[in-house]
Amino acid sequence: MKFSHLNDKGEVQIVNISDKVLSHRIAEASCAIYLENETIGKIINNEIKKGNVLTTAKIAGIMAAKNTDKTIPLCHQIQLTNIDLAFSILENKIEIFSKVECIDKTGAEIEALHSVLIAALTIYDMCKAVDKKMVIGEAKLCQKSKLSV
Repeated sequence: MKFSHLNDKGEVQIVNISDKVLSHRIAEASCAIYLENETIGKIINNEIKKGNVLTTAKIAGIMAAKNTDKTIPLCHQIQLTNIDLAFSILENKIEIFSKVECIDKTGAEIEALHSVLIAALTIYDMCKAVDKKMVIGEAKLCQKSKLSV
């Protein structure tokens, strides 16, 4: 079986997408960060000293999606047309959801995953002084689709 990330010598290469056609691609991903209930209360009440945690995490997630090709080897630059992140605050965790859209020859799922993970890391960074038990987990691609343009 031939893998597209390997050349004829078995060496790593970027996938050649030159012959692919443009399509409207949508990917949705999610991730969870588990926190102490007290930390969640501080986030809700904007009592974290580093600032508004969820707004900062959303910006970080958007920036992550836009720069995925700069941190993930062999990932193509793609023309993103939409990035959105949403948060669901539960009793012991915050769920992070991302929807990324592009019109390109490849992409969107790694960008969506990258965005939720960086958003979770941002929450972790902003809350690490008050919560030493945080855990990031359950990162997954929820759905992806490809539509003709």
